[in-house]
Amino acid sequence: MAQTFTDLGRIEAIRQLFEGTGFRPFEEPLWFEAKPQECITTASALLLEGLDFDLVYFPLRHLGRKAVLRATGELYAVLARPETLSVQLGISAKLDFPQVQELWSGVVAAAKEFGYKRLSLDLQPSRNGLTVSLSATGRHSAAVSASRPKAESKDLVCVSGALGAAFLGLQVLERERLKFDQGATDQKILEQYKMLVGAYLRPEMTPQLPEQFGQSGITPSFGYFVNRGLADALLRLRRDSGFGVKVYADKIPFEGGSFAVGKEMDLDPVSAAMNGGEDCQLLFVIPIAQFDRFRKDFQAFDIVGHLARPEVGAVLVSPDGLEHPVSAPGWSAAGPEA
Repeated sequence: MAQTFTDLGRIEAIRQLFEGTGFRPFEEPLWFEAKPQECITTASALLLEGLDFDLVYFPLRHLGRKAVLRATGELYAVLARPETLSVQLGISAKLDFPQVQELWSGVVAAAKEFGYKRLSLDLQPSRNGLTVSLSATGRHSAAVSASRPKAESKDLVCVSGALGAAFLGLQVLERERLKFDQGATDQKILEQYKMLVGAYLRPEMTPQLPEQFGQSGITPSFGYFVNRGLADALLRLRRDSGFGVKVYADKIPFEGGSFAVGKEMDLDPVSAAMNGGEDCQLLFVIPIAQFDRFRKDFQAFDIVGHLARPEVGAVLVSPDGLEHPVSAPGWSAAGPEA
C-alpha cells in the first residue's frame, strides 16, 4: 500500500523527498552572497491542475521538469545564472506520496540541469487539485546590464526554436484524451506526433545559454521568455523598446508535422505560434551590426523579424507582403499603452 502524507507528516515527507538529491532540506529562507557589481534577478511560475496541465496524460516527472523550466526561462531572458529555487506544492488528496516523489524527481533533475545551487520545498494540502508554485533567483554581472546596447530600428528579432509546436502537441493529447481515460492510448498516434507532443510535455532549453552569450561578446538589447505565444512577447517588446516590430510569417520556425496536424485539426500553425503558448522558447533583440557573429555562434536561433519605426506598431508580415496588426490575449484592443 502506498505511503500517505497522514502516515508521514509534512516534515518527514520533505526529509524523505530530499534524500539522495544532493540538496539540503529545510534551508529556509534560501540565500546566497552577491559579489560586488552583480545584479540579482527573480522569477516565478505557477502551474494549476486543470488549467496548465492535466494529469490524465501529463507524466508527473515531466511536469516537475517543465515547472522548473518555466521559472528558469525568465532568468535566461536576462542572461541570469540560476542560484536558488523555492518550490511550494499544493497537494490534493488523490495524490499519494510515491506520486509526489515522481513529481519531485523531475524538479530535482531540472534544478541540477540548469545549475541551481540551493533548493527548498514546502507542502500544503489543496482542495482544488495539484498546484505547483516556484520562485527562482539568479545573478548576472552588472556590467552585462550596463553594456546592453541601445536598440535601433532594423535590429534583429531572434527566437531560440520552433513555435506553435507545444500548442499543437497539446491538441493531439486532448484529442486522444478519451483513450487515455480508458487506458487504451494509441501509441502509434503518439509516436507519429512525438516531436509535437514532446514540445508540450518535455520542452528543451540550452543550460549553457547565459555563458554562450558571455563568451560570444554579444549582449541583446532586450530578451523575453516566450511561453504565452510570440504575439505576447512582441507586444511586450514594443512596449518596452518604444519601437515598432515586424515579424515575417515565412521566417517563423516550425516543428516537423506542424502543418500536417494543423490541416487535420483545422488549425493554422502560424496562429498557434502567435497565440498558442507553452513553447518555452527565448526571444532576443540583437544589434544588426553583430549579425555575422550571431549567425556564427548561435546557429540554432532563427531570425524572424526586426525592429521598425514606432508608427509601424507590431505587425506580422504575410508571404504576400501584407502587414497584419499583432494582437494577443491579455492585451486590450487599445494596445500596449492601455
